[in-house]
Amino acid sequence: MSELDLQQYNVRTDLALEAKEMAQSAAGTNPIPGIKSETHEEDGITITVLQVENEQGARAIGKIQGNYVTLEVPGLRNQDTGLQDRVATQFAKHFEAFLQQIGVGVMSKVLIVGLGNWNVTPDALGPLVVENVMVTRHFFELMPDQVAPGYRAVSAVAPGVLGITGIESSMIVQGIVEQSKPDVIIAIDALASKSLERVNTTIQIADTGIHPGSGIGNKRRGLTKEILGVPVIAIGVPTVVYASTIVNNAFDLMRQHMESEKANNDQVFGLMNTIAEDERLLLVKEVLNPLGHDLLVTPKEIDEFIEDIANIIASGLNAALHEAVDTSNVAAYTH
Repeated sequence: MSELDLQQYNVRTDLALEAKEMAQSAAGTNPIPGIKSETHEEDGITITVLQVENEQGARAIGKIQGNYVTLEVPGLRNQDTGLQDRVATQFAKHFEAFLQQIGVGVMSKVLIVGLGNWNVTPDALGPLVVENVMVTRHFFELMPDQVAPGYRAVSAVAPGVLGITGIESSMIVQGIVEQSKPDVIIAIDALASKSLERVNTTIQIADTGIHPGSGIGNKRRGLTKEILGVPVIAIGVPTVVYASTIVNNAFDLMRQHMESEKANNDQVFGLMNTIAEDERLLLVKEVLNPLGHDLLVTPKEIDEFIEDIANIIASGLNAALHEAVDTSNVAAYTH
């Protein structure tokens, strides 16, 4: 199998699922060596568990070796509170299983890091989650005898972004880690997707660490076990998509519409019909970039979406991290 070079897409999708889909498209019906993937549906939520088992798999899809869990919920766009509660419950269940799988114990001390810029709505996911998680470390430090069973020591911080603080987020977190000595770090960040349908409707969990600003192509010092000396679990939600991706997707939608109308696609689209999707996306990028038009785009309803998804993640984390929290009603534990 010829490997798909995803290097040109590393600023366009942060989702391992999408990277795997692109590689699979190039591989056809052949399995991708080093990649294991299982997908199932629960309560209207599509859950994909993906393992990048070795370096061959990592090169094939352009993602770091490790474990990825993705929850896709297109119905979140309807702002159905019942569905949001079910997503929070499913997220809690799968996140708890994810913790167990990578060896995080029930009493491990946790540091939650909300990455992003709270002044920019599509990038405010991390700080919003931090506002809503249950922080308990100070109780364990100041009055440990009064802490009820079923809770663990959780601390949380939103370190801001380089443009606000003048300091890399990773350096701030490293200082906090050295002083507070957590057993595991949970880092939350906004991501970029190549699919319009997945923006604000998808949650990815990964044990590969995280890189601040990765969603918009920044290459800076990351939050990883190698750098911080502590396992780092990444939680991300795509909140932006590139204009070139929208143009490329619009082409597919037009072609599907023409097919449904029984029109002659070859007559309408000509040579474009013969170009593979990855090549067409590269062509669109080449056209838009010199004009400065390959913009980062987010839905106009982002204010409501970002609050909803942040509450879902915070609720799920509260239930997954504290045994005393009822996983069947996790939405009751955000404030």
